[in-house]
Amino acid sequence: MTFFKFLISKTFFKHLGIAALLTAVLLIIVFQWLKITTNHNEYIEVPNLKKLELSVVKQKLGNMNLRYEVLDSTSFNPDYKPKSVIEHVPKAGKKVKENRKIYLSINPSDYKKIEIPKGLIGKTLRQVKPNLIALGFKIGEITEEPNMAKNVVLKMKHNEKEIKDGYELKRRSTIDLVIGDGSLKYLK
Repeated sequence: MTFFKFLISKTFFKHLGIAALLTAVLLIIVFQWLKITTNHNEYIEVPNLKKLELSVVKQKLGNMNLRYEVLDSTSFNPDYKPKSVIEHVPKAGKKVKENRKIYLSINPSDYKKIEIPKGLIGKTLRQVKPNLIALGFKIGEITEEPNMAKNVVLKMKHNEKEIKDGYELKRRSTIDLVIGDGSLKYLK
């Protein structure tokens, strides 16, 4: 029997029909299995986790068969308790499948420390003030001291303690500045 004759024979069509029937049955079984294992049309609504501490979140998500992963902490927000959730993805109210991972952004325990830049002492108040503000510090009291250089920063203080270049303070700390009043004259 030649190959062409086999392609138009009853045996070929019989085997082709059996193969099609087995493929259809296999597809039906696979789709039913997927429906059962993926919990088709069964969703869990994501709760609002904002402002909750991590221990509470762990228990709450565990009870709902959801997992979580802490992403890199954001910058400190004083409106939230330390180690509490600032944001989460997916957002509250979204519907997810069982065992889904919820990604959390946690509030750090405090502001991070920032190094005081080198070379601020001896510069004018006009140069120093925006530098410190841009780094996240607050400018406190500005006092004058007798000196020949007017409006030049002579000292920086935090909580009455003098601070030097390279010293680290928490962001949002208040820095008091001592500047020259220009009252002393240069003598030769």
